Amino acid sequence: MSTKRTLQRPDGFEEGASRPVVPPIQPSVVYASETPDSLDDQYEGRVQGYTYAREGHPNAVSLARAVARREGMEQGLTLGSGMAAVTAALLGLTRAGDHVVGGDQLYGRSLRLLAEDLPRLGIATSRADPTDAEAFAAAFRPETKLALIEVVSNPTLRVADLDGIAELCRARGVTLVVDNTFTTPSAIRPAEHGADVVIHSVTKLLAGHSDVTLGWVAAKDPAQQKAMSDFAVTTGMTPSPFDCWLAERGMMTFDLRFARTQDSAERLAAHLAGQEGVTKVLYPTRADHPDRNRAQGLLAGQGCNMVSFEIEGGRAAANAFTKGAESLAFAPTLGDVGTTLSHPASSSHRALTPEGRAALGISEGMFRVSVGLEEPEALLGAFDAGLAAARAARG
Repeated sequence: MSTKRTLQRPDGFEEGASRPVVPPIQPSVVYASETPDSLDDQYEGRVQGYTYAREGHPNAVSLARAVARREGMEQGLTLGSGMAAVTAALLGLTRAGDHVVGGDQLYGRSLRLLAEDLPRLGIATSRADPTDAEAFAAAFRPETKLALIEVVSNPTLRVADLDGIAELCRARGVTLVVDNTFTTPSAIRPAEHGADVVIHSVTKLLAGHSDVTLGWVAAKDPAQQKAMSDFAVTTGMTPSPFDCWLAERGMMTFDLRFARTQDSAERLAAHLAGQEGVTKVLYPTRADHPDRNRAQGLLAGQGCNMVSFEIEGGRAAANAFTKGAESLAFAPTLGDVGTTLSHPASSSHRALTPEGRAALGISEGMFRVSVGLEEPEALLGAFDAGLAAARAARG
């Protein structure tokens, strides 16, 4: 009696006269092959197939291709988080003895990676102002191999001199890695401005519903893409098939969500600027934004969905504001369908010293807002309630 297990598609997945209109979920961890020769064919690229989910699975590949199409890139890799994407780029493309220059206003965990983790692995790091290409040039060394910037910084919303830094990197043979999470491909495609590698925290605006944790990274150079992929597979940065499926579903409404939240963000920024007790409002299209001219050109006049602002009264007023704005989620995230408030001093940048935060312009009264899909009038009312509570706390 034969004991050979017949290789066949599971029930319900047979090909037929019709096809699904949404991608199916494929949670299988392992994939069976007919022979060792057929497995060789897969690993050596003669045929397409899957072997083990840590090395890739259909939902991860489908999502990676969807993001790559938006970025105008030929390839991409889906990973378990945005920080996995940052790490795959930094550690997959550098080695001990190399030097990395990062923007001085990066996401807090990216700053920690530069300040603590890379140096202990023998990779030297420096930070420089991304709004000033000359400052970046001054930070470069003969051993500089990679530069990391965000198009719009978190949470101060400064706009990087992407074109100037890209030109500098090309001249020096330095790999330019650009985090496009805040701005998204709807505002800018960094690869078209000289970026060698593009990163996303898919968790945020691309997926858009605060129910997945995913990252994405892509390189123009196939050799660099393979280096990042090999590192990610070896270190187990595997994304969940279910999360990938949810994210691809979320991307179907991305253009609508981006347009609506950007419109509301611009309106919120204008409203906050006229309120008592608000000392600063940061939004790239505002006339008083320090990088407005660059934003007009680089982002084609778009401001995206993020607004940052500062109120008087320090931590006490900040506590009162979040309580008063009770209809808004106080949560360290962005890109949800609902508006979320983040307090950088107690969340994303809490690892920095007070002096370090002050140098970046992050005070105890600063908030970062990810604008959602609420009706604009209701949104403005929620902020008014929070500001009223903050004023009361100041006496």
